[in-house]
Amino acid sequence: MSRLWRNLTMLMTAAVMSSVASAAGPPCDKYPPAKQARCAEIWKELNEQDGPIIAQFGLDQQRRREEGTIDARRHLAENMAFIKQSTEKRLERLKERMARE
Repeated sequence: MSRLWRNLTMLMTAAVMSSVASAAGPPCDKYPPAKQARCAEIWKELNEQDGPIIAQFGLDQQRRREEGTIDARRHLAENMAFIKQSTEKRLERLKERMARE
């Protein structure tokens, strides 16, 4: 069962990373067309920088789940809150970097 949860957690982490990375376009849509390519580059960099943090969070969640510290509902709720918070932070960093350029 432990191996199943580990694989599931890794799969979920990969899916989150993939969906976040593929979201490079939408936050850049609000910028003028001439700046959208640079925005997409910065967004991709920010996602790559945060990848290890997101992966570590997933591994910590898996460990807590295996220990019985959290149940499936809390696991999902914490994952969703973490994804929302980390995305908001990246969007803020994107905004700051775009303002400097």
